[in-house]
Amino acid sequence: MSRFIDYTKIAPQGYQAQAALERHIRSCGIDHALLELVKTRVSQLNGCAFCIDMHSKDARAAGESEQRLYLLSAWREAPCYTERERAALAWAEALTLVAARHPDEALRAELARYFDDKEIVDLSWAIVAINGWNRVSIGCNTPAGGYQPGQYAL
Repeated sequence: MSRFIDYTKIAPQGYQAQAALERHIRSCGIDHALLELVKTRVSQLNGCAFCIDMHSKDARAAGESEQRLYLLSAWREAPCYTERERAALAWAEALTLVAARHPDEALRAELARYFDDKEIVDLSWAIVAINGWNRVSIGCNTPAGGYQPGQYAL
């Protein structure tokens, strides 16, 4: 296995900039449990083991059920997610996979049924942030498995 590069120490200014975005997301008013579902799903799409570990544990700590976490990769077929959650997960997938296809107007309209404009922007920032964390964690070979809920106060 490749060595881990501790990006928090090697480039603390970059880490602090990303952490500032994360602090905004945590205080924006969108339900914490929903944000953890979104972060977990984006991390699944990107294959980031560290972030999947972290956000599934944080989701559990926020009251998420094991069953819903197990079904997250197949959320479209699972009846246990609300329409608001489905809209957020669809938006998360669309922005994460934007290189393949841009979100269409139907997706935007569905999102607007459940989120106001500020929430759409904040949800988009959350998706931007977790995609960034995924890429840095994968690029620096951050080891998965040892994270404890609430470990990073930022």
